[in-house]
Amino acid sequence: MKIVIAGGHGQVALRLTRILAGRGDSVVGIVRDPGHVDDIERAGGEGAVLDLEQATVDEVAAVLAGADAAVFSAGSGSNATPERRDRMDRAAVVLVMDAAEQAGVRRFLHVSSINVGSADDSGIGDGYATYLRAKRAAEEHIFARDELDWTVLRPGVLTDDDGDGTVELTAGDRVGPKGARFDRVAREDVAAVLAALLDRPGTAGRIYVVVGGETPIAKAIDG
Repeated sequence: MKIVIAGGHGQVALRLTRILAGRGDSVVGIVRDPGHVDDIERAGGEGAVLDLEQATVDEVAAVLAGADAAVFSAGSGSNATPERRDRMDRAAVVLVMDAAEQAGVRRFLHVSSINVGSADDSGIGDGYATYLRAKRAAEEHIFARDELDWTVLRPGVLTDDDGDGTVELTAGDRVGPKGARFDRVAREDVAAVLAALLDRPGTAGRIYVVVGGETPIAKAIDG
């Protein structure tokens, strides 16, 4: 397969690139900073320099041409302003979906957040709440796209622990969970789940929450 990853220099994205390239897939990572291309190439992929906050649908569609799937794994960063959170965590998702439709790429995976429905919970900081609202808005756009075979993955709190290939994977709904959760999950395991979802077209139209657990990834998805 040829997979295009928006946010190709992210820590989950680079791990996903290594997994996909290691099994023989072609991977293109979209990055804003030309200095990040070398890291993508070291992971086995190819870099495409494009600022998703400024790019046009035509520019993104050109990168997606010939791809079998797109993965949105970009993010605004922990210290982003509310305006940038909206541009990256919502508007850029819409941009990539529009470009995927234009390029004829139906399969679309989106990395969201376990707490996407909890922005108004007490104890949620303003910055995190703004991030969650943007993520939630992005999901609402995704759910409206009948032209795309989308899957939404909502990971828990990401860690750099070694992945062990086992997780707890549960079905989500379009409302999103109520009550903030801070279960942890290794980025390596999130990347492995994304790779497994790409292999399973039958997971289109589904929402999953993933945290650390004891179930092998393939069994967690297929069980």
